[in-house]
Amino acid sequence: MTDTPTMALEARHLVKQYPGVLAVDGVSFAVPEGTCFGLLGPNGAGKTTTVEIIEGVTRPTSGDVYYYGEIAGARFREETGVQFQSTALQDFITVRETLEMFHALYERQADLDHVIEQCSLGDLLDRDNRKLSGGQRQRLLLAVALVNRPKLVFLDEPTTGLDPQARRNFWALVQSIREEGATIVLTTHYMDEAHVLCDEIAIMDEGKIVTQGSPEALLHDRYGDKLINLPHGEIRRPNLEDLFLDLTGHSLRA
Repeated sequence: MTDTPTMALEARHLVKQYPGVLAVDGVSFAVPEGTCFGLLGPNGAGKTTTVEIIEGVTRPTSGDVYYYGEIAGARFREETGVQFQSTALQDFITVRETLEMFHALYERQADLDHVIEQCSLGDLLDRDNRKLSGGQRQRLLLAVALVNRPKLVFLDEPTTGLDPQARRNFWALVQSIREEGATIVLTTHYMDEAHVLCDEIAIMDEGKIVTQGSPEALLHDRYGDKLINLPHGEIRRPNLEDLFLDLTGHSLRA
C-alpha cells in the first residue's frame, strides 16, 4: 500500500477575469511536498498570472490556494520564498547588506552563512549590487528568496538571459535546495530546464492546463518510442520542446 503524499500546495479552480480577457480559466493542480513542479506555457498563456495569484500578488476572480491543507495565509507568507522574474535591487549597497536587510524582515530565519555558501556568494559580499553579472545577480536574488528558510520556493523564469554555463550552475543550485527538502514551483521557457529539474510539469495555453504529468510520462504518452527524423538527417527522440509545440502551436519565446 502506497502512502498518500503530503501536498505542500494546491490550486483549486483558479479564475482571473480581466475586462475582455479570461487570463486564467479554472486552473487546478497540486504539488507534493519535496518535489519540483514546472508551469510552462507561451507568453500570454496565463502561467505568470496563475503564479501571481498563488503567491498572493494578484487577487483571483474565484478559486482558492491551499498550503498544507489550509487556505494560504500568514503561515504561507512566512514559509515561502519568491524569486521574481524581475526584481529591483537597492543601488549603492553591497551583497552582504542586501542579504542582511532581507534577513531581518523575517521571524523565521535561515543561517545566513549557509545561504551565502549555498549560493556561492562568499567572494561577492562586499561588491555593490550594480557591479554584479547576470549570473551573480540571479544567485543573489535566489539567496534573498532563501533568507527565511522557506519550505516552498517560487522561481519565475530564473535563468532567462543567462549564458549556458550560468544556467547549468543555477540548475545545480536549485537541485541542492531540493535535496534539503524544499518544494519548488518553477516557471520557465526552457524545455531542457524543465526536463532536468521538474518531477512534474503542467503546460498552459489560453488560460488552461492542456496537459500535466512527469516529463517522461508525457513524452511516452504522446510519442511512445517514436523517433523524429529532422530534414537535415539527424535522428533523435522527441523532447519536451516537441511536446510544447505540438500542444500549443507556439514557438518558444524568451
